[in-house]
Amino acid sequence: MHGKRGRRVGGFLAVASVAMVAACGGDDGGGAGGSRDEVVADAVEAYATGVHAAYSASAASATAMDASIDAFLAAPTDDTLAAARQAWLDARDDYGLTEAFRFYSGPIDDEETGPEGLINAWPMDEAYVDYVEGSPEAGIVNDPATYPTIDAALLTELNEAGGETNISTGWHAIEFLLWGQDLSADGPGERPASDYTDAANADRRGTYLGVASDLLLSHLNGLVVAWAPDTDDNYRAEFLALDPDEAMTKIITGIGELSRGELAGERMNVAYSERSQEDEHSCFSDNTTADLVANAKGIEMVLTGEYPGATGPGVLDAIAAVDEDIAEQLRAEVAASVAAVSAVPAPFDQHLSEGVPDSDPGRASILSGIQALEAQTPTIVAGAEALGLQINVS
Repeated sequence: MHGKRGRRVGGFLAVASVAMVAACGGDDGGGAGGSRDEVVADAVEAYATGVHAAYSASAASATAMDASIDAFLAAPTDDTLAAARQAWLDARDDYGLTEAFRFYSGPIDDEETGPEGLINAWPMDEAYVDYVEGSPEAGIVNDPATYPTIDAALLTELNEAGGETNISTGWHAIEFLLWGQDLSADGPGERPASDYTDAANADRRGTYLGVASDLLLSHLNGLVVAWAPDTDDNYRAEFLALDPDEAMTKIITGIGELSRGELAGERMNVAYSERSQEDEHSCFSDNTTADLVANAKGIEMVLTGEYPGATGPGVLDAIAAVDEDIAEQLRAEVAASVAAVSAVPAPFDQHLSEGVPDSDPGRASILSGIQALEAQTPTIVAGAEALGLQINVS
C-alpha cells in the first residue's frame, strides 16, 4: 500500500548553459543534402514547423480529453470515467513527445512567462488538492471556507504557492482527480465515479476537474500560437530570425538536457536508485513507462526530423553534413535507447519495491534504459561540436 507523489519537472530544471564557439563553425564541405550551413538552416526551419505540428497534435488530443471530461462531469458513471481516463492517457502520449522542445528558455519554460510549471510540475502533494487516505477533508476541494470559488484564477494563483509540491494545475492534478491515490499493489488509483455524484464536495471536485482541464488546454493552445507560422510577432518568428547556428544550439541543448539530466537522471535514475515510488512521474495512473517512452521518442523525433504531421531535415542531417560517422553512431544509439526504454515493463512502480533484486528483469530493464540514454548523450554533444557548436548538458 502506498500513496505516491512524483518529482517536479517545472521551474527547478537546470537550463544548460550554452556557449557559441563559432557563428558558422565546422566543416562546410557539405553532404548529400547540401553544404553544412544550408543543411543547418533547413533543419532549423523544419524544427520550427515540427514544433508547431507536435504542439498542435498535443492540443488536439487535449481537446478530446477536455470533451471527455466534460461528458463525464455531465453524467458521472463508471463508463464515462473510464472514457475520460483513456482520453487523458491518449493525450499524455502526444504531450510527452513535446518535452524535447524544452530546456533552452523557449516559450514553454521561459523564466518569466513559460507555462511549464502550470502544465507538468511534479511531485504533487495530492493532499493539497483533495482528500487522501487518512485525511478525508484535505485539499482545496474540501475547503470551501478558504476557497469559496474554484476558478482558473484561483488554481493558477495556488500552483506551487508555499512549496513546490503544492501543485494545483496541469497533467498530474487532472490525473489525480481522475484516478485518485494509487493505493493498489498492482494497479493504478481507483477513485470511484461517486466522488463526482454523492461524495462530500462532489460539485466542487467536478468544478475543479473541469477548470483544470480547461486551463491545461489553454496553456497548450498558447504554445501552438507561439510557434504558429505566417506571423511575424511570435516566438517562431524570433527563433527563425536567429543565426541558424544559435538556433541549432538551442535545439541540440534541448534534446541533450532531456536525454541525460532529465530523463535518464531525474525521471529514471532517482526512482531506480532510491527505490522511491514517490519519484515516479505519472504515479496515479501507472502511466510512467509510457511517459518515459514518449520522452525518448521525442529525442529521436528531433534528431530525425520526423514530427507528427511534418517531416524535414533533422539534427542528424545537419551532423551528417560535416561528420557522417558521428551521425550514424547517434542514429544507432538513439534507436537503441528508444528500444531499451520501451522494454521497461509496466507498471514502473513494481520495480521500485524493497526486496526486488537488481537482477530482476524489470529493474535490469530500467538500468539498461538509463545506460542507453547516458551513452547517447556524449554523442549528441560530439555532434554539436562537429558542427562547431558547444553545448553543456547536466
